[in-house]
Amino acid sequence: MAEVGMGARYSPCATEQRVMQRWLDGSAFQARLDAGSDSYSMVIPPPNVTGSLHMGHALNGTIQDLLIRYHKMRGQNTLWVVGTDHAGIATQNKVEGQLAEEGLSRQEIGRDAFEQRVWMWREKYGSTIIRQLTRLGCACDYDNERFTMDDRYHEAVIKVFVDLYEKGDIFRDYYLVNWCPRCESALSDLEVEHADSTDALYYVHYPLVGGDTHLTVATTRPETILADTAVAVNPRDERFSRYVGSKVVVPLVGREVPVVADEHVDPEFGTGTLKITPGHDPNDWDIGRRHGLEVRAVVGFDGRMNEEAGEFQGMSVDEARKAVVKQLDAAGRLERSVEYVHSVGSCYRCGTVIEPLPSLQWFMNMQRVAEPAIKCVQDGRVRFVPERWTDVYLDWMRNIRPWCLSRQLWWGHRLPVWYCESCEGVVVTELAPDLCPDCGGELRQDEDVLDTWFSSALWPFVTLGWPKETKELDSFYPTSVLSTARDIIFLWVSRMIMMGLEYAGDIPFEDVIIHPTILAPDGRRMSKSLGTGVDPLDLIDEYGADATRFGLCYMSSVQDVRFSSERIEMGRNFANKIWNASRLALQGAPETAVARVSLSTPADRWIFSRLDTVVEEVGELYEKYEFAEAARALYRFSWNEMCDWYLEIAKSRLYGEDEEARREVAGNLLLLIEEVMALLHPMMPFVTQEIYSHLPQVVDGSVAADLLKRSFPESGRYPREQGAEASMAAFIDVVGGLRSTRDELGVARNEAGRVYLLQEEEGRAEALQSQADSFRQLSGCVLESVVFSLGDVPTERHASVDGHGVRAFLDLTGLVDVDKERDRLLTKIKKIRVDLKRSRGKLDSAGFLENAPKEVVQQERDRLERSEMTLDELAGQYRERVGEELPS
Repeated sequence: MAEVGMGARYSPCATEQRVMQRWLDGSAFQARLDAGSDSYSMVIPPPNVTGSLHMGHALNGTIQDLLIRYHKMRGQNTLWVVGTDHAGIATQNKVEGQLAEEGLSRQEIGRDAFEQRVWMWREKYGSTIIRQLTRLGCACDYDNERFTMDDRYHEAVIKVFVDLYEKGDIFRDYYLVNWCPRCESALSDLEVEHADSTDALYYVHYPLVGGDTHLTVATTRPETILADTAVAVNPRDERFSRYVGSKVVVPLVGREVPVVADEHVDPEFGTGTLKITPGHDPNDWDIGRRHGLEVRAVVGFDGRMNEEAGEFQGMSVDEARKAVVKQLDAAGRLERSVEYVHSVGSCYRCGTVIEPLPSLQWFMNMQRVAEPAIKCVQDGRVRFVPERWTDVYLDWMRNIRPWCLSRQLWWGHRLPVWYCESCEGVVVTELAPDLCPDCGGELRQDEDVLDTWFSSALWPFVTLGWPKETKELDSFYPTSVLSTARDIIFLWVSRMIMMGLEYAGDIPFEDVIIHPTILAPDGRRMSKSLGTGVDPLDLIDEYGADATRFGLCYMSSVQDVRFSSERIEMGRNFANKIWNASRLALQGAPETAVARVSLSTPADRWIFSRLDTVVEEVGELYEKYEFAEAARALYRFSWNEMCDWYLEIAKSRLYGEDEEARREVAGNLLLLIEEVMALLHPMMPFVTQEIYSHLPQVVDGSVAADLLKRSFPESGRYPREQGAEASMAAFIDVVGGLRSTRDELGVARNEAGRVYLLQEEEGRAEALQSQADSFRQLSGCVLESVVFSLGDVPTERHASVDGHGVRAFLDLTGLVDVDKERDRLLTKIKKIRVDLKRSRGKLDSAGFLENAPKEVVQQERDRLERSEMTLDELAGQYRERVGEELPS
């Protein structure tokens, strides 16, 4: 028996840290800068610099790492760009929180000092999530980490802004924006999260000027009545057409406003009349522009009522709502209120309810850059996986709106915009000007920064060196694939496509994988605040990174999935299984064994035939991004076929007296383990590398010491033998069936049984006959002979097992007490007959058939069919095992 350095138990914690550190020390994940080489590249969706690993990161990191390792083993020059996003709002909030603990504010310390504090925070905490990615085993190019605020990146961002401004795509305008009072910044439409809220819908009377009647308007925001500048009706609504052109009086403020006709008004909502507040509603803003309405705002940027709100000034929105409703009621203007469910927008970062407010901001018109980004998806140059996300992307792109670029923050890429104090000119330039180029006056730089997603949109090409013509760009752009979540198809994916085509001159990636969302076990979204989150680092600590990665792959699909700790445990058990099996094989291998194929037995021919099939299957599944199916295929082959069957069958030779047979089967096992470790490596990198490093062929240097440098297995290397597969399928069916039958009959494991075979298809009994020793060890039975006709079965009482082409007959003589077996079977048969009688009674009842739901009737028919099949099976067992016909 050979000496093996493998421990009796696999220890993931110690192994993973050691193996990863060796890879990092050796810069194992760096790419070659070989222009024209067969490259495969991807960029990591840059996690927020404030972030830490969550389940979405863990799944996406696993998918990306699997692809990088797989393609590296395919011989391609791989690059996985890693880095972090500066996350303007989130990071500023973190540092402002620190200042608040010190009794300070950013305004007190000033902009320069505040920016220094943010850089200090980033230096201390910003690499947390990058370090956590190494815990997961991610093969990123850590030696060239990027940051969306590093100097080279900043220069590229400013260059793009200035260029788009000069092309006329970027402009400044007074517009209604989504304002977060908590973050004190404008947000784009995509940064607003909508959720249903149950509120009151108030019906308010607006008196007609010069008449004795009124129009009734329904609103959920009575506090904004103070800023109304019109009432609108649908031009096709005959109920109100006569009022168009008239005026009504805005309640509480007494302002006369016009009644206008607009197609946007839904006659079915409320009363069919709509209060128009251009300063507080995006739809009203559009109506206001169409009709030239005045814009008023009564809510300030701090989220409280402003001076325009009169006596309500200083109140919060909620306080003002209650106060306004009270006064409307007192004035006789409130008709009624009803409960109403509607969608309310909130800030995606802090959850504060958004206030639509008019503001002077910088925008980007998206129409020009959107057209080629639509075309490249329509013609298949960029492909979404699953395909259904293609229509989601295209629908949004075809209706794309101007993008609000400016953010009222201090952390981020400051707008390269200067305003002249003398001539009020606007200067947009890459390099900071000294004086106004028009009048020589003093200049003041815009205080705002760019939306974080603007810089992120440049990620695939700026991280490779753009705007310089670098070897990285030449070798790795366009990248091969992007894996990300559906939440940012619009925020990020679409914008990368637009910017990549505009500036890098090509699509940024070919395939976009939209991975599923891992939900909490109860089906809710994972959330730390709700207590539904699962920390992947805790899983790694408890089960290991390989187990976590395997479990995530196994449970993933094209749909959202509920987290299952059982799948992670399954991954841990799988890692232990292949460890123990490999250790057993290495312990039994003679020192003279060499890893090579010897097809001496049906089991040998079967396992390598199956290996060749699985190699092809897994490769195709990886290429199609079907990771759950790949996990299942690898699990079935490695656990069931290699460990449970081939290794068990091999034991009789591995520990036998025939030295040549020992060398042959050990050589098979050494090669088989090497191939399986390579197959599993992209999904489970640590345990496979550790097992691989103990193989004799690795120790002696005849194959690469690092699995990343070993070729991924290729199909066609081993012969496919359908005959051997069919013969071994019969072996497995018969042995498995005999085990189950013995357990059912209560036959002790050490009590040998005699088995006779009927070969119903030519060649199916070969594996059973030629591997009699393995058959005896695995089934606890001795193979007596092969019989060729049912009438010739040399045993009166027996239990039969169907082996699909082979029938096995276990002689029960001396093994089973016939009387006890008769009683056992009759008890089961009696119960089935009761079930049959009950089902037939229901189905014979006209009342049941007429009144019961169709699905209930069908369930009863299915139950009857199952009972009839079970009774037939038990009747057959009774005849075989008792030697009598079943009594009626």
